[in-house]
Amino acid sequence: MDALVVENVVKSFGAARAVDGLSFSVPRGSICGFLGPNGAGKTTTIRMAMDIIRPDSGRLTLLDGLTPADARSGVGYMPEERGLYPKMRVGRVLSYIARIKGIKPREIEGRIRSWLDRVGLAECVGKKVEELSRGMQQKIQFIAAAIHDPDILILDEPFASLDPINADLLKDILLGFKSAGKTVLFSTHIMEQAEQLCDHIVLIHKGRNVLCGTLESIRGQFPADSVDVELEGDPGFLAALPQVKSVARVDGGLRITLREGADDQQLLAQMLDRVRIRRFELTVPSLHQIFILAVGEPHE
Repeated sequence: MDALVVENVVKSFGAARAVDGLSFSVPRGSICGFLGPNGAGKTTTIRMAMDIIRPDSGRLTLLDGLTPADARSGVGYMPEERGLYPKMRVGRVLSYIARIKGIKPREIEGRIRSWLDRVGLAECVGKKVEELSRGMQQKIQFIAAAIHDPDILILDEPFASLDPINADLLKDILLGFKSAGKTVLFSTHIMEQAEQLCDHIVLIHKGRNVLCGTLESIRGQFPADSVDVELEGDPGFLAALPQVKSVARVDGGLRITLREGADDQQLLAQMLDRVRIRRFELTVPSLHQIFILAVGEPHE
């Protein structure tokens, strides 16, 4: 069962095609990273999933086949452009949003207090939104998206204004949503956050699907091309071995980049004749490296 299905979706703005035959699905109960360079079509796709704009062709369905309009009550949305009312006090903003989301009046105050406590902003209930820092406002915006306990959270750049402590707090909250059987889809430029948090990845470029699947299956498409080693002895001979492209010092050891098609086990056998090996570990490509290989440019 899928929380979101995008089928051959096309969306143009004038002569510019923002989304170009895009197809992918997000399994229920997963945390999915929606990745791509600036201008790849991430925000346009998210807005179509939220029924803010409509596709020119193709279709999007949520929560096992519902249209975006019909699924709205089961979806929590945090836009890239934050939409809080700056002159209103935090408690009133959240109360207003909770009423719109259909939460019973007798439950609203308790939910607001619980969420503000959870994100460390209990003392801000009476402050105006404009008096808060950008990071604080971002946490209030997240509460607005999550306060009605949706089945799927769709978050556009949720980590953008958060310091490392609050990024970890949000990460824990999202993992809690997953543990409760909920689904999270979030766009991000922060590859490290996606790598730590996601079990499913969708990478798009120029409005098209480049990679889609579990993080493990995607990594399997990009074989490791380097080995991290720790050894006793003189490593000077390594650069001359036929399997070796380059050697660099990293973290108290060496990173050996292999030539295309090189056999790491042959390299190990040749090293054992010359030095004592304390660690020999084939490195797994990072999401950052996969992004560059797949898209052909660095992420921001």
